[in-house]
Amino acid sequence: MKHIFGRYAYSAGPRDGCWWDETIAAPVWPEARGDLTADVAIIGGGYTGLSAALHLAEAGIDVALVEAEYPGWGASGRNGGFCCVGGAKLSSEKIAKAYGADQAAEFHHAEIAAIDLVADILKRFDIDADTHSHGETQLAHSPRAMERLRQQAKGDPDAILHGRQDLADQGMQASGLTGPFQGGLTVRHGFGLNPRKYVLGLARAAAGAGARIYQNSPAGRITRQGGRNVIALPHGSLSAETVLICTNGYSSDDLPDWLAGRYIPAQSTALVTRPLTEEELAAQGWTSDQMAYDTRHLLHYFRLMPDRRFLFGMRGGLTSTPGSETGSRARVRRDFETMFPAWAHVESRHSWSGMVCVSRNQIPFTGPVPGMPGVFAGLAYHGNGVAMGSYAGSLLAALAQGHRPDSPYPGFMGRPMGRFPFGRFRRIVMPPAYLAFRVKDL
Repeated sequence: MKHIFGRYAYSAGPRDGCWWDETIAAPVWPEARGDLTADVAIIGGGYTGLSAALHLAEAGIDVALVEAEYPGWGASGRNGGFCCVGGAKLSSEKIAKAYGADQAAEFHHAEIAAIDLVADILKRFDIDADTHSHGETQLAHSPRAMERLRQQAKGDPDAILHGRQDLADQGMQASGLTGPFQGGLTVRHGFGLNPRKYVLGLARAAAGAGARIYQNSPAGRITRQGGRNVIALPHGSLSAETVLICTNGYSSDDLPDWLAGRYIPAQSTALVTRPLTEEELAAQGWTSDQMAYDTRHLLHYFRLMPDRRFLFGMRGGLTSTPGSETGSRARVRRDFETMFPAWAHVESRHSWSGMVCVSRNQIPFTGPVPGMPGVFAGLAYHGNGVAMGSYAGSLLAALAQGHRPDSPYPGFMGRPMGRFPFGRFRRIVMPPAYLAFRVKDL
């Protein structure tokens, strides 16, 4: 494996203390042993890989999925649980400028279709994932940011703009969103959920449809043998006509070699408090079930969950070591107390981190891997993988069957990702980028 972070980032350390792990136990899947075959092999047991496995199995395709740890171990089982619009770092205006207005419109349709897909999976397979929230609200952290939201609202007739005084009572729910914000903008699409309950439910659904799922089975080199792709495994191999790479922020630069330099994992850290009392909620003025995030480039995201625990997370973190992990968790706690001072006394025993995935193009990739017949990849959701990762899996399932997806699939999503400079050392671009973000966030 050629990971660009040290071993600690891919160990159990960063997820130690993850609240989601206490909400539902993970089933034990078999390990892949011997020389296995399938029509389609999938590497990675997160939203993308499991969604692809489900859709392929439902189409009658013989599919086998291998996961280095267990399904849902990576970001899919430890994220903030925001099923929302997103997937690209570029704004819709920049997408339109770079690829055309039609492509931007199709991507927006894809964002909505992605949310609908997750909702459909939850309903079809009776997955109780503690859903809540009617869309999501972006909160302006400065007057300048509020002005940007006003301009954004003019181009979106479905968006709801809130002034600072409106946040105490949005009118959508009898609740408040009080904090150090100048106002906000609500979009009507999306909902919050327990990401671990969703990903484990997705795994059960895929297995129930006939997909074979293997844990503790890290993929090695992919070679071409006799017109098939063969994946090396610790205790055998997996041969398939088609291979789907679904590893996102936990990708390796040599799986396949084409990925080298085309993505950067970025850390996101979160905490969850104990359940808050009604008095504590009233004291802060935050009683809304609405999921929310702020307008910073290195954004904070937060939501009050159905059991009245409060989740608070943030982007950031340039290294992944035991010491830097401690520092990241302390920084999240400081920002939490700054933004919600009435809860400074509220303990948060649960805190953890995981990796999101960023592409050079700042857009998600779902398409064929150049120079490797029968190999496709889906990754780079820029911190919005609950919906877009699940959707990418459905797109990959269609591509694996040799046809264009029926769902919205803008052409730029299938174009090869560009390379970051400095190859394996590309993380050196992150400190100056984060510094620039912090300056812009002032």
